Amino acid sequence: MQKDELIQLHTFLLQLKTHLEDIMPNNGGIEFNHYEKLDVSPYQVYKSKREHKLAVFTLSRGIATLLSNNNCPGLAKVSNRLDQMAFRFMTEKEKELIRF
Repeated sequence: MQKDELIQLHTFLLQLKTHLEDIMPNNGGIEFNHYEKLDVSPYQVYKSKREHKLAVFTLSRGIATLLSNNNCPGLAKVSNRLDQMAFRFMTEKEKELIRF
């Protein structure tokens, strides 16, 4: 996937996150803590492809977690797998920051 396509996906997922937070009744607010700690937004095009890829996996994990907390039981496994994928793309500094 090219960097510009990755940024488009990142933008879409951020919009989806915002929409789901507005409509989900069981929104604890903690599902996206890891994403927010990364401090990578889709508007920061100067960030590396790796950073955007990590943000996409982390944001997707938060979305899956939010949905699984709202009676979508099959997404708990998806959330765990996305967690593993995000961990693979992290630097040591990011691992310390997030502390999975």
